[in-house]
Parts: sequence; structure tokens; C-alpha cells
Amino acid sequence: MTINPRHHHQPSWRKPVGMLAIVALILLWAVLVGSLSGWIGSLPVWAQVPVYVVLGVVWIWLLPLKQLMRWMETGIWQKY
Repeated sequence: MTINPRHHHQPSWRKPVGMLAIVALILLWAVLVGSLSGWIGSLPVWAQVPVYVVLGVVWIWLLPLKQLMRWMETGIWQKY
């Protein structure tokens, strides 16, 4: 099987932009959680653990990562 040089695939600009957006969203979430650390630190240790666990998992559902990855692949933001 050979690769036809005339059938060259041009990479999409959406993938690097999408990757940067994902990193920026995760960084923004980390800064938000870090800004709450003073309040969370005042809680007893037994209460801090579930708060950090919830904040560490809930970003998966709150951030629009699924739509962003779909846009990176197809160029379509909403699923119709």
C-alpha cells in the first residue's frame, strides 16, 4: 500500500486552537479551585477531602470539552 502524494491531507487549524482552548479551560478551573483554597483550608480535614474530590471531578461535566472536541474534528459546535 502506497501513499499517493497528490492526495495530501491538510491539517485543520481547529485542532491546535482547540487544544489551547482545552488547556486554557483546565487552567482557569484550577485557578478557580485554587482561589477557594483559603475557604476550603478553614474546613476540617474530613470535610476538605470530599470538597476537593467533587471539585476535581465536576469540571468534567461543567466544561464544554465534548462540544469542543467535536468542533475540533468536524467544525460543528452543536450536535443536530
